[in-house]
Amino acid sequence: MAGADAVDTHVLVVGAGPVGLMLAGELRLGGADVTVLERLAAPTTESRASTLHARTMELLRQRGLLEGPGGFADPEPPPNEPRGHFGGLPLDLTLPSSHPGQWKVPQTRTEEVLGAWAERLGARVLRGHEVLALTQHPDHVTVVAEQHGHRREFTARYVVGCDGEQSAVRRLAGIAFPGDDAGRELIRADVDGIDIPNRRFQRLPNGLAIAARRGDGVTRVMVHRFGTPPRTAQTRFADIVAAWRDVTGEDIGHGTPLWVNSFGDASRQAECYRAGRVLLAGDAAHQQMPIGGQALNLGLQDAVNLGWKLAATVLGRAPAGLLDSYHDERHAVGRRVLSAIRAQARLLLGGPEVESLRSVVGELTAYEKVRTHLAGTISGLDVRYGDDDRQPLIGSRLPEVRLDSGATTAELLRPARGLLLVTDPVPAGAAGDWSASVDTVVTRPAGPLDGLAAVLVRPDGYVAWAGPTADGLHEALGRWFAPDPRAPHTPQPTVRRRKMGNLAGKTALVTGASRGMGRATAERLAADGALVAVHYGSSAEAAAEVVAGIEKDGGRAFAVGAELGTPGDVHELFLALEAGLKERTGETELNILVNNAGVMGGVKAEDTTPEEFDRIFAVNAKAPFFVIQRALADMPDGGRIVNISSGLTRFANPDEIAYAMSKGAVEQLALHYAKLLGPRGITVNSVAPGITRNGNPLFDIPEAVAAMSALSAFNRVGEPQDVADVIAFLVSDDARWVTGSFVDASGGTLLG
Repeated sequence: MAGADAVDTHVLVVGAGPVGLMLAGELRLGGADVTVLERLAAPTTESRASTLHARTMELLRQRGLLEGPGGFADPEPPPNEPRGHFGGLPLDLTLPSSHPGQWKVPQTRTEEVLGAWAERLGARVLRGHEVLALTQHPDHVTVVAEQHGHRREFTARYVVGCDGEQSAVRRLAGIAFPGDDAGRELIRADVDGIDIPNRRFQRLPNGLAIAARRGDGVTRVMVHRFGTPPRTAQTRFADIVAAWRDVTGEDIGHGTPLWVNSFGDASRQAECYRAGRVLLAGDAAHQQMPIGGQALNLGLQDAVNLGWKLAATVLGRAPAGLLDSYHDERHAVGRRVLSAIRAQARLLLGGPEVESLRSVVGELTAYEKVRTHLAGTISGLDVRYGDDDRQPLIGSRLPEVRLDSGATTAELLRPARGLLLVTDPVPAGAAGDWSASVDTVVTRPAGPLDGLAAVLVRPDGYVAWAGPTADGLHEALGRWFAPDPRAPHTPQPTVRRRKMGNLAGKTALVTGASRGMGRATAERLAADGALVAVHYGSSAEAAAEVVAGIEKDGGRAFAVGAELGTPGDVHELFLALEAGLKERTGETELNILVNNAGVMGGVKAEDTTPEEFDRIFAVNAKAPFFVIQRALADMPDGGRIVNISSGLTRFANPDEIAYAMSKGAVEQLALHYAKLLGPRGITVNSVAPGITRNGNPLFDIPEAVAAMSALSAFNRVGEPQDVADVIAFLVSDDARWVTGSFVDASGGTLLG
């Protein structure tokens, strides 16, 4: 059995419903390796929960999941309904928010979007796996799962149960689940081929009836017969037909049921959301009647709270107590929401005995303070962590603010990192020791930032600290984020399948990547978490070998072929690139471009022909220019471009004059494009390798290698990985302040 020195995955998430998939994406944004186990062999077609509330929509916007290809708004935004209900009583849910009210999204669509996002970020989803056993050890957890009769043991640092009300993880971990069993139930179904009036919580003498016809002609029906206890057998279509007839007098038996189920008003909450190395989220942590979609939204918000904390913990970047704050914060929120849902269930499913109570509550909701209070509870907009009364913003969500740079705070939170907004020059450098986890942005005071020197925002969008001076900021940074990762910390386990890095969720194109420095660069970027397009000019077999090696190590890559320097080369390249990206990510976004492909001349100046000269410039200078030009249509703000130049632009070799000239042109690309693209936050840099092992037979001659080594300050020739590591730095967020530069990666050859 593997111990802490080698684990299958950092975090094993059990359950590939919306909550499990949301958590997987959040963990990957934090750099953690994630495997998701799901009992079902395929995603469910039952669209149970269909409502996303304002706070959830804000969180989805923060992660870039609303707009763009594959987002919730693709092909069109989901319908917005400002009016919801409290226990069946009409209630205006509109509150100050970027997405006020509620949004109608079928659960199947929610799972589709979140699943594609999580897998794009590198999460591994294994379906058809039923968890049978779980054992906690001091430094890891083992889980036994069965698929098609075959059992497999998984080893992880932590396990999170997102596997619903009947959670196997919760049961196997021995976590108590106190509360009340259901005393009433609603039967529901999606039925095609019926034509009945729409009903919104219609109370009739025998019960409650709800009907809503969708645009595709399918009608969702829900019915409760007053005084009827929950059934013990599986719900059938005949059951809802009989109940609907008893309550409304209408016959829907001729319709075609797409699915049927029932749910009751059970109310339970896990005693603890964390037991050692096992955690719970979503319905595994709390069972409640799914009134108005609150259950789904509560679970998704659990996932966003937990993801960044658990990722920081498994990577050794978490301050003491960070992971425990998940239970402290979300258990309290869950308890409050469950209490409100119990009250709603009584109002909704109670018989004639609750009519007077419904009348009183209905009168109270006409008062704005009451409406605001109830709408805040349902929407999640009123959640506040902690009881810090020094500044009202502390512990609350940060409303979206557009900064003077043009970016919004939601966009700045997309990478799931901490964010320090500074409006006073004094605290601008305060987060220097935390730069690995916190981004600092200097801006003018506006909206909720007015009167504050700085605001520290957690990756989940909640304010960790705010104040008119910097007093207390350092303490808050230390509470929520770990300082410089170069400080000593507990060694972390090696993940068997893949190396994790800081490029999770990024896409990259490396030209000339079938061998040498290009291959090493593709392998390094994939190891850092990027999906890499491995370009080749003529050797499809070599590119396929690179892709196979990357995938064997747990990375993601695909090959694209195009002979550069020929007519139509860039068009051919991007046809293949965009098709490969679309297939794997659902969109054509390209975050990183490395222009590595090139040809050398090897011909003395007096022997160079015009055809040879044109060929060198076509591949080395013309192609990179037009590749960049075309890539910018797919590259979002904040992208990275690296052009491979040569030490020969600084170190003379008369046999390569044309080659050196072409590489000098490449350096001009970086200088001038960097100025052009600076406003978009796109960096463009040149890397100049020196003598680097490239497969040339010359490197097999010891005397030649010794002579070449003597030119380097390190007395050796370069390896492709030496250059790849420099490129990896330049395309990372750590190099966000480096652009238009010439980076000498010659091992000191240019020192003379």
